Amino acid sequence: MLPGSDSLAFIPAPRTSAQEVPDMMPPPGCSGGNCHPPTGNLVIGRGQSLRTSSTCGLHGPELYCVVSKLQDSQNCCFCDSRDGKSHGIENVVSRSDPDGRKTWWQAESGVENVTIQLDLEGAFYFTHLIMTFKTFRPAALLLERSVDHGHSWHVFRYFAHNCSGLFPGIPPAPGRRVSDLVCDQRYSDIEPATEGEVIFQVLDPSFLAENTNNAEIQELLRVTNLRVNFSKLHTLGDRPLGGLRGHPFYYYALYELVIAGSCLCHGHASECRPAPGSPPSVEGMVHGHCVCRHHTTGTHCERCQGLYQDHPWQAAEPGYPHTCQECKCHGHARSCHFDMALYLASGNVSGGVCDACQHNTAGRHCELCQPFFHRDPLEDPRSLHSCKPCDCNPMGALEGGLCDAYTDTTRGLLSGQCRCKVHVWGQRCDSCRPGHYGLSLTQSEGCQPCRCNVRGRVPSTQACDPSSGACHCKRFVSGRDCSRCLPEFWGLSSDSLGCRPCDCDFGGAYSNRCSAGQGLCLCRPHLHGRHCQELQSGYFCATLDQATAEAEHGRSLQPADPQLPVSVQQGQGEIKAHTLGLRAGRAHFARVVDGAGLSLLAPTVPRALDYDIVLRYETQVSGMVASQVGGWCQVVGWGSFLTVVLLPRVGELPGLRSVDPGALRRLQELHEAGCLEAARVSPPQSMPEACARLACSISALLHGGGLACECHLQGSLSTECAPLGGQCPCRPNITGRTCDRCLPGTFGLGPTGCHECRCHPEGAASAVCNSTSGQCTCWAGCAGRRCDRCLSGRWGFPRCQPCACNGHAELCHPLTGVCQDCRGATTGRHCERCLDGYYGDPTLGSGQRCQPCPCPGHPGSGLYHGTSCHVDSTSGRVLCLCAPGYAGPRCDRCSPGYFGRPWPGDDPRRSPCRPCQCNNNIDPRDPAACDPHSGHCQRCLHHSHGAGCAHCRPGFHGSALRPGGCRRECVGGVGEGAEACFCDPVSGQCPCRPHTLGRDCSRCAPLFWNLGGPRGCEPCSCHARHTLQPGCHPVTGQCPCRAGFGGRTCSRCQDGYWGDPEQECRACACDPQGSISPSCDPHTGTCRCREGISGPRCQACARGSTGGFPHCTSCPPCFASWDQRLAPLQLHLDTMVHEVAALRQGMPGWGAGLRGDQLQALEGKLQQAQTLLESPSPTRGPLQQFTEWITGLRQGVWAQVVAERDSWVRGQCEHLEELSQELDCVKGLAWPRKAMGAQGEAKVDGPQVRVGARLGQEEGNRCLCLCIWGAQEADGPHLSQWSPEPPLCHSHHLQMLRPRSPQLPCFLKRPCVQSRSWPHLEDQKASWDRPRRPGGGQSSYCGQQAGPEGQLCCG
Repeated sequence: MLPGSDSLAFIPAPRTSAQEVPDMMPPPGCSGGNCHPPTGNLVIGRGQSLRTSSTCGLHGPELYCVVSKLQDSQNCCFCDSRDGKSHGIENVVSRSDPDGRKTWWQAESGVENVTIQLDLEGAFYFTHLIMTFKTFRPAALLLERSVDHGHSWHVFRYFAHNCSGLFPGIPPAPGRRVSDLVCDQRYSDIEPATEGEVIFQVLDPSFLAENTNNAEIQELLRVTNLRVNFSKLHTLGDRPLGGLRGHPFYYYALYELVIAGSCLCHGHASECRPAPGSPPSVEGMVHGHCVCRHHTTGTHCERCQGLYQDHPWQAAEPGYPHTCQECKCHGHARSCHFDMALYLASGNVSGGVCDACQHNTAGRHCELCQPFFHRDPLEDPRSLHSCKPCDCNPMGALEGGLCDAYTDTTRGLLSGQCRCKVHVWGQRCDSCRPGHYGLSLTQSEGCQPCRCNVRGRVPSTQACDPSSGACHCKRFVSGRDCSRCLPEFWGLSSDSLGCRPCDCDFGGAYSNRCSAGQGLCLCRPHLHGRHCQELQSGYFCATLDQATAEAEHGRSLQPADPQLPVSVQQGQGEIKAHTLGLRAGRAHFARVVDGAGLSLLAPTVPRALDYDIVLRYETQVSGMVASQVGGWCQVVGWGSFLTVVLLPRVGELPGLRSVDPGALRRLQELHEAGCLEAARVSPPQSMPEACARLACSISALLHGGGLACECHLQGSLSTECAPLGGQCPCRPNITGRTCDRCLPGTFGLGPTGCHECRCHPEGAASAVCNSTSGQCTCWAGCAGRRCDRCLSGRWGFPRCQPCACNGHAELCHPLTGVCQDCRGATTGRHCERCLDGYYGDPTLGSGQRCQPCPCPGHPGSGLYHGTSCHVDSTSGRVLCLCAPGYAGPRCDRCSPGYFGRPWPGDDPRRSPCRPCQCNNNIDPRDPAACDPHSGHCQRCLHHSHGAGCAHCRPGFHGSALRPGGCRRECVGGVGEGAEACFCDPVSGQCPCRPHTLGRDCSRCAPLFWNLGGPRGCEPCSCHARHTLQPGCHPVTGQCPCRAGFGGRTCSRCQDGYWGDPEQECRACACDPQGSISPSCDPHTGTCRCREGISGPRCQACARGSTGGFPHCTSCPPCFASWDQRLAPLQLHLDTMVHEVAALRQGMPGWGAGLRGDQLQALEGKLQQAQTLLESPSPTRGPLQQFTEWITGLRQGVWAQVVAERDSWVRGQCEHLEELSQELDCVKGLAWPRKAMGAQGEAKVDGPQVRVGARLGQEEGNRCLCLCIWGAQEADGPHLSQWSPEPPLCHSHHLQMLRPRSPQLPCFLKRPCVQSRSWPHLEDQKASWDRPRRPGGGQSSYCGQQAGPEGQLCCG
């Protein structure tokens, strides 16, 4: 019912399921086409959904008084909501409890801002509100609603006793429209004190609502939450300064709250049921689930049922129930869906599309049959058997027996007609065509053709009837005699098809008809060729995405632009729009500030057609909004948009429609080549040939022929453009299809192209400049076309800070900031100081200026003799810094070394100060050096004298006009040290010492050195053959020596060389591993060896060492024992050598008695003996050979000497005999060292030997017994057998050494067993009887010595 009537009917709230009440009987509550559920109190049953911000006594007893009974002190009570006698908000549902006692809700005392809120479980219609108060009604309150479950709130109405004071700016009630926001003063008076009401109706009765179903009223009635805000209490004029909180007389108390409303059903239900999840149902509760009618469904009847989708859903209106219409599916579908495009295309008649057609049907309304089925015209379309299977003869049918599904005379379709072979016809394709015969399954054309016209008939046949083989024309040949081509074919010939198809381009030609003789198609303008597929020169075909709108040509929308959606105005992030066209493959940019938008003008389209809008962009952050207003496409969002493209829906063009011949093939070719998909994604760099050909045909259809290139005369290299897309060949840095504009970042379109902007990266705000002037967008303070310099009055590009010149200059150096053209006699980087000749503080803020210095006159007066001045901080006087030659506090007199009369200025004798003309021979600091007025020289220096100090004093020579020109002493002459110089008074030549040269005798003559000696210079004396040149160093005297020679005069061997310098200097060649240094003895060449190493070159182990060089280790301690005995032998041998030499030189007849070869043999053997003795480890073999040499000497030489010489000679022979005996002893000493190895084993000349040695002491006599037993001959006994008794040594096996003197021992031939030196030998017999060592090796006997000084040495 309409608002304002006694009872209001509204629409129910949301539900998750719906039930349909049959429309058989008109239900109560439905009239005039729309239904109205009953209205009730929405609070009933929803006490738990009520909330309040304040309740008295929740935290303990709280005192409150009844204002109407203030005279009775007993009318004050305590509110305690903890004991079950609550004054909670649930009491407002009813005015009394089940026992009939009054109940109410009461807020805390003195609390003014209190809210009561009702949260509904879904959307409901709200009609009016009634509140009954126990106390004073609130002085101010406001009623709010929410339609999104409390996420946002909107004020319904303000209530106040003083609206202008409490809610300023809110107009008073009533308003001009039902939806106006006003303030009502009718329900806020202080009277009555109790039972006062506040009433609010959503649809004010004072306004006549002609249509309550309009969107504005429906939105006003719909609520999900209601909230009452009490904001001010009424008082009796005693409002305390501290506020009312806790005041027992003032509080809110409410008997009852009535919120009238109904469930929301959009006029399609008259009753509602409890919704799932809603509070338990109680009597009088308003439920929110609609029981829907009019074929609607949903919680609020907000949609149509599954098979009732033929019209769009609408809410019911008075007189217009808007019942959902059933889809016309002919009983072959269970559901359908609504398609708005089909609905609009049908003129708002039908928009339903059936889903999942059954019974072999298909189509939007299941009105068609599936493939291989056809509609039976005799059956009702709703029949389950309306679609019959195709009944085609397999011998004459094509496509597997497919037939026409329905009859359409305009398209030549007949229900049940099979697709016959070429020469077969009939509904079932069971008969041959006229002119053919012989229907057969094996024939590809069904029937054989008859024999007709030679060119028009099928070869080898003639016209005939189906039975006899009558003539049959070729496929594209017509006429009774097969003599002409069918329409859209040409060139009758002997081809298998008779005529060839015209194949006119569906876009380039007006139709598919061509001339019968040449097959020429009728072409559109600027196209030619037989098929109309070739372009004329200077024309092109447009691409599918030719219609573009680029971001750089768009219109920017500021962030506060009302055309922008609110969500975008509040967005964040930078928008950078790109356009990427087909011109030169370059990207164009249009930067949009944060939160702004971009409005693009839609490009002009050549033909009224449906177009797809494609936005090509690169996303940076998610979010995009696109809308269309008028002719402008607005694009805002967060991303880099490249371009906006309008793609035509080519399926609506002639030649591509489904009814056009060849359309399916062309569309399939477009799909297979991916032409449409490529055009949607991005501008292709290269296009397949099929796409290019089809795109050109579509362009000809859209534009009515070829498009002119119109290449820019200056920007293009040619008047010809690309056949597809029309891109002209552009000059450098030029873009655009016609090459009519510069690329971003370039400017100055001309015959040579565009020039690069080259905006300075730090001085310019962007790399893009003005396309005409090339002016870059500069940052503040920068200037120049490229923004590469600072503005006048600034410096320090790119920061470009203002010039700091203290107000004395406007300009400064653009790089250094040094101020230029300083005014006010200032100077300096910042004009911060005065010029020379001025004083003061010119800095900004000092209040001073530069004043001329009084020195004594001002600068420029001709009497200024200073360079600068300053004010003395102590005295405050101006002190001058004088120019050279001037002195005094005011520079009014000449300084020492100068003369003249500079002051006063009016003195006729005034003259400037000039230097004294004393030839630099005075002290310029001496005030008395020259007369200050006349300039006469008075104190000459540097041994000069005269009026101008221009002459040398007597006793000095030289020129006083040169610095230090007067000299008295000679450098190297004979007169050095004398009081007077005896040199030439004019030339100054000194008498020099011998071999000394120079005027001052300061250098030696060639081949001399050592200047300053008492006898003059000494000769170099360089060795004639050992030097590279005869001269030497003039100071050190060192001669340049040849390699190998050294010393000052190169007369000795160089360090590292040795020998006789007069013969040869040889390299030391000391082994670096064995020598201490590379130098050797300069005379013998012997190197200085490391410890344990010996030899002339330090390349062998030393005597007393063992191992391999350079790894030499010391011998056992026993080596020192017998080495001490070898030393005297060495001395004795040296004595014998000298004695032999003396024999050779001094004995008469020695040379005649002995042959030369005998003497040479003797000397050789003696030399070998000496070498053997010097060996670090003599062995038995060489010693045995040495013994044999001595024996030979005895027999060969000594016999002759004894026979021929005197007793002196015999004595010498005895010495040789003694030497022989000593060598025998040495041989015995060496054998143990040679024979015994690490295991006590050795081989000597084949047989193995065992050696034992013992050194004893008896009565001061030292004897050495060497006993060797074992095989002496090749066939002697083997050492592997031990003798039970110690063997006796033969005379040549066992020898006892007894010293005859400290230097030379004697030899006694006796067995060592009988020797007194071996008293303990018998005690060692047991040791000799030891068993053999494992492995068959031999062992030697070793034991401690018998005496305190003896020791047994084991090899």
